[in-house]
Amino acid sequence: MPAPDRTIEVRALTKTFGLNPVLRGLDLDVPRGEFLTLLGPNGSGKTTLLRILGALARPTSGTVRIGGWELPGEAEFVRAQLGVVSHLPLLYDTLTAEENLLFFARMYNVPREMRRDRVETVLRRVGLARRARDVVATYSRGMQQRLAIARAILHDPAVLLLDEPYTGLDQDAAALLDELLREVAIGGRTVIMTTHDLRRGHALADRIAILSRGKIAFDAPCREVDPDALPALYADTTGAATTR
Repeated sequence: MPAPDRTIEVRALTKTFGLNPVLRGLDLDVPRGEFLTLLGPNGSGKTTLLRILGALARPTSGTVRIGGWELPGEAEFVRAQLGVVSHLPLLYDTLTAEENLLFFARMYNVPREMRRDRVETVLRRVGLARRARDVVATYSRGMQQRLAIARAILHDPAVLLLDEPYTGLDQDAAALLDELLREVAIGGRTVIMTTHDLRRGHALADRIAILSRGKIAFDAPCREVDPDALPALYADTTGAATTR
Protein backbone atom coordinates (compact mmCIF):
# COMPACT_ATOMS: atom_id res chain seq x y z
CA MET A 1 0.00 0.00 0.00
CA PRO A 2 1.51 3.38 -0.95
CA ALA A 3 2.56 5.71 1.84
CA PRO A 4 0.15 8.65 2.18
CA ASP A 5 2.91 11.27 2.24
CA ARG A 6 4.58 9.91 -0.94
CA THR A 7 8.10 10.35 0.45
CA ILE A 8 11.25 9.19 -1.27
CA GLU A 9 13.13 6.78 0.99
CA VAL A 10 16.59 5.47 0.17
CA ARG A 11 18.49 3.16 2.50
CA ALA A 12 22.05 1.78 2.17
CA LEU A 13 21.96 2.24 -1.61
CA THR A 14 24.95 0.95 -3.55
CA LYS A 15 25.66 0.85 -7.26
CA THR A 16 28.79 -0.57 -8.82
CA PHE A 17 29.86 -0.78 -12.44
CA GLY A 18 32.24 -3.72 -12.64
CA LEU A 19 34.75 -3.07 -9.87
CA ASN A 20 33.93 0.64 -9.74
CA PRO A 21 31.65 1.68 -6.85
CA VAL A 22 29.61 4.80 -7.70
CA LEU A 23 27.10 4.87 -4.83
CA ARG A 24 28.37 3.65 -1.45
CA GLY A 25 25.66 2.95 1.12
CA LEU A 26 23.73 6.15 0.42
CA ASP A 27 20.79 7.15 2.67
CA LEU A 28 18.27 9.83 1.68
CA ASP A 29 14.75 10.93 2.67
CA VAL A 30 12.71 13.52 0.78
CA PRO A 31 9.33 14.45 2.31
CA ARG A 32 6.29 15.06 0.17
CA GLY A 33 6.24 18.51 -1.41
CA GLU A 34 9.91 19.30 -0.76
CA PHE A 35 12.29 20.69 -3.41
CA LEU A 36 15.75 19.18 -2.90
CA THR A 37 18.78 20.42 -4.84
CA LEU A 38 21.47 17.76 -5.11
CA LEU A 39 24.97 19.10 -5.69
CA GLY A 40 28.19 17.28 -6.42
CA PRO A 41 31.10 17.13 -8.84
CA ASN A 42 31.08 15.02 -11.99
CA GLY A 43 31.46 11.37 -11.06
CA SER A 44 29.96 11.79 -7.59
CA GLY A 45 26.93 9.66 -8.49
CA LYS A 46 24.20 12.29 -9.02
CA THR A 47 22.96 11.04 -12.38
CA THR A 48 23.27 7.41 -11.28
CA LEU A 49 21.09 8.16 -8.26
CA LEU A 50 18.45 9.89 -10.39
CA ARG A 51 18.46 7.02 -12.88
CA ILE A 52 17.80 4.57 -10.05
CA LEU A 53 15.03 6.78 -8.61
CA GLY A 54 13.56 7.07 -12.11
CA ALA A 55 13.43 3.26 -12.46
CA LEU A 56 15.91 3.49 -15.35
CA ALA A 57 18.69 1.58 -13.57
CA ARG A 58 18.81 -1.14 -10.94
CA PRO A 59 20.72 -0.71 -7.69
CA THR A 60 23.39 -3.22 -6.76
CA SER A 61 22.00 -3.36 -3.22
CA GLY A 62 19.94 -1.31 -0.81
CA THR A 63 16.31 -0.23 -0.61
CA VAL A 64 14.49 2.45 -2.62
CA ARG A 65 10.84 3.37 -2.06
CA ILE A 66 8.86 6.10 -3.78
CA GLY A 67 5.33 6.71 -2.58
CA GLY A 68 5.51 3.45 -0.66
CA TRP A 69 6.33 1.41 -3.78
CA GLU A 70 9.66 -0.38 -3.81
CA LEU A 71 12.17 -0.44 -6.66
CA PRO A 72 12.89 -2.33 -8.79
CA GLY A 73 10.11 -4.83 -8.07
CA GLU A 74 7.26 -2.30 -8.27
CA ALA A 75 8.75 -0.10 -11.00
CA GLU A 76 5.47 0.06 -12.92
CA PHE A 77 3.75 1.81 -10.01
CA VAL A 78 6.74 4.09 -9.38
CA ARG A 79 6.93 5.25 -13.01
CA ALA A 80 3.28 6.31 -12.85
CA GLN A 81 4.24 8.82 -10.15
CA LEU A 82 7.31 10.23 -11.88
CA GLY A 83 8.12 13.04 -14.28
CA VAL A 84 11.73 13.18 -15.54
CA VAL A 85 13.61 16.07 -17.16
CA SER A 86 17.27 15.88 -18.14
CA HIS A 87 19.71 18.10 -20.00
CA LEU A 88 18.44 16.33 -23.15
CA PRO A 89 14.82 17.29 -24.01
CA LEU A 90 13.96 13.71 -25.12
CA LEU A 91 11.41 14.95 -27.67
CA TYR A 92 10.68 14.04 -31.29
CA ASP A 93 11.93 17.04 -33.24
CA THR A 94 10.03 16.15 -36.42
CA LEU A 95 6.70 16.32 -34.57
CA THR A 96 4.88 19.40 -33.32
CA ALA A 97 4.67 20.18 -29.62
CA GLU A 98 1.05 19.07 -29.62
CA GLU A 99 1.87 15.80 -31.39
CA ASN A 100 4.69 15.09 -28.96
CA LEU A 101 2.46 15.58 -25.95
CA LEU A 102 -0.41 13.55 -27.38
CA PHE A 103 2.04 10.71 -27.98
CA PHE A 104 3.37 10.87 -24.42
CA ALA A 105 -0.17 11.16 -23.04
CA ARG A 106 -0.83 7.74 -24.54
CA MET A 107 2.42 6.40 -23.08
CA TYR A 108 1.45 7.75 -19.64
CA ASN A 109 -2.03 6.20 -19.91
CA VAL A 110 -3.82 9.54 -19.66
CA PRO A 111 -7.48 8.67 -20.39
CA ARG A 112 -8.34 9.26 -24.06
CA GLU A 113 -11.15 11.71 -23.27
CA MET A 114 -8.78 13.87 -21.18
CA ARG A 115 -5.72 13.96 -23.46
CA ARG A 116 -6.41 17.04 -25.56
CA ASP A 117 -7.54 19.13 -22.60
CA ARG A 118 -4.50 18.05 -20.62
CA VAL A 119 -2.14 18.84 -23.50
CA GLU A 120 -3.67 22.30 -23.93
CA THR A 121 -3.42 22.94 -20.19
CA VAL A 122 0.28 22.10 -19.87
CA LEU A 123 1.18 24.00 -23.05
CA ARG A 124 -0.45 27.11 -21.61
CA ARG A 125 1.32 26.53 -18.32
CA VAL A 126 4.74 26.49 -19.97
CA GLY A 127 3.93 29.41 -22.28
CA LEU A 128 3.92 27.45 -25.55
CA ALA A 129 0.23 27.45 -26.47
CA ARG A 130 0.84 29.74 -29.48
CA ARG A 131 3.56 27.41 -30.79
CA ALA A 132 1.62 24.19 -30.19
CA ARG A 133 1.50 23.25 -33.88
CA ASP A 134 5.07 24.21 -34.71
CA VAL A 135 7.61 21.47 -35.29
CA VAL A 136 9.94 21.06 -32.32
CA ALA A 137 13.00 21.35 -34.58
CA THR A 138 12.13 25.06 -34.94
CA TYR A 139 12.20 25.61 -31.16
CA SER A 140 15.05 27.28 -29.31
CA ARG A 141 16.91 25.31 -26.64
CA GLY A 142 14.94 27.11 -23.92
CA MET A 143 11.60 26.36 -25.59
CA GLN A 144 12.55 22.70 -25.89
CA GLN A 145 13.29 22.56 -22.17
CA ARG A 146 9.93 24.17 -21.42
CA LEU A 147 8.26 21.55 -23.59
CA ALA A 148 10.24 18.85 -21.75
CA ILE A 149 8.77 20.18 -18.49
CA ALA A 150 5.31 20.02 -20.08
CA ARG A 151 5.98 16.40 -21.03
CA ALA A 152 7.13 15.60 -17.50
CA ILE A 153 4.05 17.07 -15.77
CA LEU A 154 1.55 15.89 -18.39
CA HIS A 155 0.27 13.01 -16.24
CA ASP A 156 0.32 15.11 -13.04
CA PRO A 157 3.11 13.14 -11.32
CA ALA A 158 3.76 13.37 -7.61
CA VAL A 159 7.55 13.40 -8.07
CA LEU A 160 9.69 15.37 -10.53
CA LEU A 161 13.34 14.42 -11.18
CA LEU A 162 15.47 17.08 -12.89
CA ASP A 163 18.97 16.13 -14.05
CA GLU A 164 20.97 19.24 -15.00
CA PRO A 165 17.98 20.92 -16.71
CA TYR A 166 19.90 24.21 -17.24
CA THR A 167 22.63 22.73 -19.42
CA GLY A 168 23.05 24.74 -22.63
CA LEU A 169 20.54 27.46 -21.73
CA ASP A 170 21.33 31.14 -22.14
CA GLN A 171 20.60 33.59 -19.33
CA ASP A 172 17.11 34.52 -20.51
CA ALA A 173 16.07 30.92 -21.08
CA ALA A 174 17.42 29.94 -17.66
CA ALA A 175 15.41 32.73 -16.00
CA LEU A 176 12.25 31.46 -17.71
CA LEU A 177 12.99 27.95 -16.51
CA ASP A 178 13.43 29.33 -12.97
CA GLU A 179 9.90 30.74 -13.08
CA LEU A 180 8.47 27.51 -14.42
CA LEU A 181 10.18 25.36 -11.78
CA ARG A 182 8.93 27.64 -9.01
CA GLU A 183 5.39 27.19 -10.32
CA VAL A 184 5.85 23.42 -10.48
CA ALA A 185 7.19 23.32 -6.92
CA ILE A 186 4.36 25.49 -5.60
CA GLY A 187 1.99 22.89 -7.05
CA GLY A 188 3.02 20.54 -4.24
CA ARG A 189 5.23 18.12 -6.15
CA THR A 190 8.28 16.53 -4.62
CA VAL A 191 11.29 17.67 -6.67
CA ILE A 192 14.90 16.51 -6.82
CA MET A 193 17.17 18.57 -9.06
CA THR A 194 20.86 18.08 -9.80
CA THR A 195 22.81 21.12 -10.92
CA HIS A 196 26.31 22.59 -10.98
CA ASP A 197 24.85 26.07 -10.50
CA LEU A 198 25.13 26.48 -6.73
CA ARG A 199 23.33 29.81 -6.38
CA ARG A 200 20.43 28.82 -8.61
CA GLY A 201 20.11 25.49 -6.84
CA HIS A 202 20.00 27.26 -3.47
CA ALA A 203 17.49 29.88 -4.63
CA LEU A 204 14.98 27.33 -5.93
CA ALA A 205 15.15 24.64 -3.27
CA ASP A 206 13.90 24.03 0.25
CA ARG A 207 16.93 21.90 1.02
CA ILE A 208 20.49 21.36 -0.20
CA ALA A 209 22.38 18.07 -0.21
CA ILE A 210 25.94 17.54 -1.43
CA LEU A 211 26.96 14.18 -2.86
CA SER A 212 30.62 13.26 -2.60
CA ARG A 213 32.29 9.94 -3.35
CA GLY A 214 28.96 8.15 -3.55
CA LYS A 215 27.49 9.33 -0.24
CA ILE A 216 25.53 12.30 1.07
CA ALA A 217 28.27 14.37 2.68
CA PHE A 218 26.16 17.43 3.59
CA ASP A 219 22.40 17.89 4.02
CA ALA A 220 20.62 20.97 5.41
CA PRO A 221 17.61 23.24 4.85
CA CYS A 222 18.44 26.16 2.55
CA ARG A 223 17.43 28.62 5.27
CA GLU A 224 20.42 27.38 7.27
CA VAL A 225 22.89 27.78 4.40
CA ASP A 226 24.29 31.19 3.47
CA PRO A 227 24.34 31.32 -0.35
CA ASP A 228 27.51 33.42 -0.26
CA ALA A 229 29.23 30.74 1.81
CA LEU A 230 27.96 27.85 -0.31
CA PRO A 231 30.88 27.74 -2.81
CA ALA A 232 33.40 27.39 0.03
CA LEU A 233 31.20 24.82 1.77
CA TYR A 234 30.91 22.87 -1.48
CA ALA A 235 34.68 22.97 -2.04
CA ASP A 236 35.42 21.87 1.53
CA THR A 237 32.87 19.03 1.32
CA THR A 238 33.84 17.64 -2.08
CA GLY A 239 37.43 18.78 -2.58
CA ALA A 240 36.27 20.22 -5.92
CA ALA A 241 36.64 23.91 -6.75
CA THR A 242 33.73 25.87 -8.21
CA THR A 243 33.34 29.40 -9.52
CA ARG A 244 29.55 29.50 -9.19
